[in-house]
Amino acid sequence: MAARRTEIVREIAAAPQEVWDVLADVGAWAGWNPTIISIDGAAVPGTSVKLVSTLSPKRTFTLRVDEVDAPRRMVWSDGMPLGLFTGTRTYTVDAAAEGAVFTMVEEYSGPMAGLVIRSIPDLSASFEEFADGLQRAAEDVQ
Repeated sequence: MAARRTEIVREIAAAPQEVWDVLADVGAWAGWNPTIISIDGAAVPGTSVKLVSTLSPKRTFTLRVDEVDAPRRMVWSDGMPLGLFTGTRTYTVDAAAEGAVFTMVEEYSGPMAGLVIRSIPDLSASFEEFADGLQRAAEDVQ
């Protein structure tokens, strides 16, 4: 069970493939996502993405791309050795009557999660900004 979970669900007036294409182009995120200072990497399973966020501008997060099931799901993670703490972010894009539904979930788990999450800010506003940016970028393709 997760020690903390943050989630956003957003309807986007664009075809699921168009939403996926924007989401999967990780190198372009800084252009539409105001929470990203820099990002380097690609949506390729087994590789890492290096990300600097406005929430922690002095820290570079090295995130492992665990899964890419195009054009529907992508999973990234980071954490401590031996599973003491794990953060997992899951992105999904599903078809909807008026386009697509984008969901982003971040969950923290592990024996040290209770201690570690005290230093992690509430991500709700950051998730809103991410979804707003993705929505604008995907709908601009229309």
